[in-house]
Amino acid sequence: MQQLTLHQKVFLLLLALVTIGFGWILAPYAGAIFWGLVLAILFAPVYRWLLAKSKGRATLAAMLTLLLIIVMVILPLSLISASLVNQAAGVVEMVRSGQFSVATFFSKIMSVLPQWLVNLLDRFDLTTLASLQDKLTAGASQVSQVVAVKAINVGMYTFEFLTSLCIMLYLLFFLFRDGAALSARIRASIPLSRKYKQRLFNNFTTVIRATVKGNILVAIAQGALGGLAFWYLDIPAPLLWAVLMAFLSLLPAVGAALVWGPVAVYFLSTGAIWQGAGLAAYGVLVIGLVDNVLRPILVGKDTKMPDYVVLLSTIGGMALLGLHGFVIGPVVAALFIASWDLFASATEFQEE
Repeated sequence: MQQLTLHQKVFLLLLALVTIGFGWILAPYAGAIFWGLVLAILFAPVYRWLLAKSKGRATLAAMLTLLLIIVMVILPLSLISASLVNQAAGVVEMVRSGQFSVATFFSKIMSVLPQWLVNLLDRFDLTTLASLQDKLTAGASQVSQVVAVKAINVGMYTFEFLTSLCIMLYLLFFLFRDGAALSARIRASIPLSRKYKQRLFNNFTTVIRATVKGNILVAIAQGALGGLAFWYLDIPAPLLWAVLMAFLSLLPAVGAALVWGPVAVYFLSTGAIWQGAGLAAYGVLVIGLVDNVLRPILVGKDTKMPDYVVLLSTIGGMALLGLHGFVIGPVVAALFIASWDLFASATEFQEE
């Protein structure tokens, strides 16, 4: 291999330092930049269609696409968030007024559990309400300290959220208008052969589209179906539980069941057999079927990854990176598989 000169080494060191410095500067708004990139990839076909309809006027097409995102994504989320806060406040008031008693719920649940499960809980000292309250109080005291700090700084966090939202929308405009030129420049800067870059970039965009669209569609479907069932059963704050099921459905296989499962058990323990059995059957056969059928089709089929890789990368990504991880995890997994496939195909001739 050709040895690098001193000037080349110094330049590469300088390149690495300024790249790290630039990333450090952007780190506080990495989430806004990341979701701006994700939305730009998702709505790129819409932008291209508007660009053709506007006869090549890129600025107009970018502004129209941005307005469409605000109407389709941001405004509905804002309205849902406002309704969610109202319903959450109603649930808190029910607990305070005694309409919902934790002690009554706990005693009824314990009365219908099988003996082997009661014995197992007894080993962890969780079969009495007093011991459970002590453990919950210990955990709640730690959580309350964090919540108190957040509440004191609520103005600062609101300002940061609005700032991130504005940055995301501002970045989106330029990603739409100048995205093609920026993408070509990045591809040209990466020191890989053209076929490698083409395959890796294609995998990157395909996985982001499939993961976001697939997971969001599954979340909307499971949340809507669960919320409809809760509304039919006259459970308070159905929108709150629907949003919670939609959020938890990002965890494949068991997400939404963490909400409807305990409610079904509560119905069965209080003698509402038909409601409990109906909700359990509905959860397994309808809500669960959405996850088991749609997610592999929408996510695994487009990404060409096995279902277990999608599952593990999604859970691992969310465990490390929070909400961003449900996209970043599968993307890293897809690039991992694509990179090793390229490496294997490039070294096959060495075995001859």
